[in-house]
Amino acid sequence: MRANRRTDTKPELALRHALHRLGYRYRKDYRLDLDGGRRVRPDIAFTARKVAVFVDGCFWHACPEHGSKPRANEWYWGPKLIKNVERDRINDAALILAGWTVVRLWEHVPLDEAISTVVTTLAATVPGPAPADPAAPANPANTADPADAAEPPKRNPPATDDSLG
Repeated sequence: MRANRRTDTKPELALRHALHRLGYRYRKDYRLDLDGGRRVRPDIAFTARKVAVFVDGCFWHACPEHGSKPRANEWYWGPKLIKNVERDRINDAALILAGWTVVRLWEHVPLDEAISTVVTTLAATVPGPAPADPAAPANPANTADPADAAEPPKRNPPATDDSLG
């Protein structure tokens, strides 16, 4: 099972590249330490907007449309796949409880549909100020993560030297 990737699967890469081309910035495989000691690693995390995106494989997450049930070693694979789905639901509940919006996409969803789902979710969530921590000094100027910028930065075209030509 060493060849099975935890990150950087083809559907995840395609979605990340498309979102990056649209000017969205995100964290990849970003570990979130939630209350109660639960750790969750979304495939794509927009930290300022608190949106966690998961691109689930049909086999590993038991897709009702395409998920296959292995015939060999059913005693091992059956409980493992059920446990994967249960862990997904527990992680979703923990993220929602922590104030995150969870987007789960199957690997077979067309790229255009996946992009529109994520962009719509991001448009519906507005980055807000971080919760006040009584132990930390107040810094209202730095409330959003610059990596989550929804708009790409404005860039000037490169300068040309007309005298060379």
